[in-house]
Amino acid sequence: MKLLNFTIIKLTLCLIIGIVIAHYFKLEFNSALIATIALILLLGGYWLLLRRKINRKPFFALLTYLCMVSIGINAYNIQNETLRPHHYTNLDVNDTFNTITFKIDERLKPDTYNDKYIVSVLSIDDKSAKGKLLINIKPDSLGRVLPVDAVFFTSSELQMIQKPLNPHQFDYSKYLELKQVYHQLYLKQSELFLVSDSKTSIYGFADKLRTTINEKLVEAGFADDTLSIINALLLGQRQSIDKSVYNNYVNSGTIHILAVSGLHVGIILWILNFLFRPLLYLKYGNYIRPLVLVTILWSFAVIAGLSPSVTRAVAMFSVISIAMHLKRPTNIYNTLAISAFLILLFKPTFLFEVGFQMSYLAVLGIVSIQPILYRLWKPKYLVTDKLWQIFTVTLAAQFGVVPISLFYFHQFPGLFFISNLVVIPFLGLILGFGLLVIILALLNVLPEFIVKGYSFIIESLNGFIAWVAQFEDFLFRDIPFTLLQVICAYFIIVAMVQIYKFRNFKWMAICLIGILAFQGTFIHNKLNNKEDAFIVFNKSRFSLIGLKQNDKLTVHHNLNAEKRATDNVIRNYKVGEIIDSTSIDSLKSVYQFKAKTILVIDSLGVYKDISFKTDYVLLRNSPKINLERMIDSLKPEQIIADASNYKSYVKRWKATCAKRKIPFHYTNEKGAFVLE
Repeated sequence: MKLLNFTIIKLTLCLIIGIVIAHYFKLEFNSALIATIALILLLGGYWLLLRRKINRKPFFALLTYLCMVSIGINAYNIQNETLRPHHYTNLDVNDTFNTITFKIDERLKPDTYNDKYIVSVLSIDDKSAKGKLLINIKPDSLGRVLPVDAVFFTSSELQMIQKPLNPHQFDYSKYLELKQVYHQLYLKQSELFLVSDSKTSIYGFADKLRTTINEKLVEAGFADDTLSIINALLLGQRQSIDKSVYNNYVNSGTIHILAVSGLHVGIILWILNFLFRPLLYLKYGNYIRPLVLVTILWSFAVIAGLSPSVTRAVAMFSVISIAMHLKRPTNIYNTLAISAFLILLFKPTFLFEVGFQMSYLAVLGIVSIQPILYRLWKPKYLVTDKLWQIFTVTLAAQFGVVPISLFYFHQFPGLFFISNLVVIPFLGLILGFGLLVIILALLNVLPEFIVKGYSFIIESLNGFIAWVAQFEDFLFRDIPFTLLQVICAYFIIVAMVQIYKFRNFKWMAICLIGILAFQGTFIHNKLNNKEDAFIVFNKSRFSLIGLKQNDKLTVHHNLNAEKRATDNVIRNYKVGEIIDSTSIDSLKSVYQFKAKTILVIDSLGVYKDISFKTDYVLLRNSPKINLERMIDSLKPEQIIADASNYKSYVKRWKATCAKRKIPFHYTNEKGAFVLE
């Protein structure tokens, strides 16, 4: 099947190209809009002139694709809220404290210190404003949660969202930019003043329904861990999952079941098809049933938070459901393209979200590769056949997502097939039973034996996942995988599928070229990994220094055992720089890097009687020194302060360096200090 013969697939690819261009090249809005209008007018005029011969004119197709690329560019630009005149960044407001009125939009997963929310700005300093903010609220003893759609008033300072302070660290600010969030607030519960708690949007009503469901389930006697899994599986909310439980699902390769996606929506659609089958006996049943099914599916999507994966799944299954009831032939690739086209047209930034990418790639892997794998063996018995189907589906999905998963997460769960073979057959039961539990809880008729039975199922699921996750030898971590390797990997996978289908020399040659290119990426990485570096990492309350020599890294630190076990700073650097070996050493007072000498002054403040030339001075653990005397004595080129120092000391040192016109690098502001 030649997929590019389908027009919708070509148009979707052009839309994606336009979105990518707009994302990376930041084209001027008015110019892009004028170009799009001109292309559409040209296309319309060309069609009116030559509509009878239009199919023979390749220029028409080219013009159509250019129009779609430009539409993609504009779809992305229109989403940029900062271009709107009433966006808070375009208003003349105070640089310090602002009075801000905002509405709660979304509740995020809390961190160790704060509850987090995405909010919509309503006004700043009594001026009507638009835009989104991230607010961080220090939780009180009551553990109160702010409801969606609630409006609050506060007075606080807008703060920039911090950029990554260490090399190869996840850039949370870029992630939030895709959600149109550019600033944040840090607040206490006492600094919030409620203006209104009425529900004004479907998201507010969905949040209220989720809250009611949770209250009913708590009353019924469900424990916290069980409740958090129910929320993830059925309500699309993963904020309350315990970190250890979440990590178990990640390490066992079953994290996908905690994100409402195609698997969940497909099972729910199957249940709904069964329940609403009697509607087909009505006169207009073929029209009524799909309308009911699609309405329920989209209601479920709203309740689940309209994440990229659930939006994709519901859009795709909506198209499938409508086509089936209208008795129209469906092609899964067409269906995927239609759902992607519609989603990206209205939410173009979804393209850059990991969930969206993995969701589509998993489905593409299943529909393209699973039939090939399934034909490799024909089981005689029904049970064996079903298990083989599950195994091939799981394996095909892994083929679809492994390259991009390695790129983003740099790990691979080797026992994914075992955990999925056990979990997936029972997922339908878990979801169906869970829906029944929720309905009975809302009706206040949930029997205790059902509560105990469902709790046992969820606890057994968690227990099995924890058991699989404990085999850490089968979890391959810290795998470097570059974007170029991702492209080569998918190139090889596509070529291998085509080899199976067509068995010709052309695709064999293409596959071999892909393999050679993939091998070439390793050579390229090795050749580019020859530079040495001295790095002072940013680590709050600790000192962390790295010495990189080719593909080897020596780490000098004072981290305790607990911090070492959970620290990702070195792990991220190791993966990003493709480090082969890492060694650990204690902190030293002097470092020699190439022709430069770095003197480390710690809390003891010892630096006198230095006989060698000092190029850099690193201050750590808040030494009580007179910085001016030290500068006069050592005459360093630059002074560095890491995040182990008191901020009051750093402020004083910074002022002194500014006065003496000596460069000052504070890692908690400027990020890690790197000397190459």
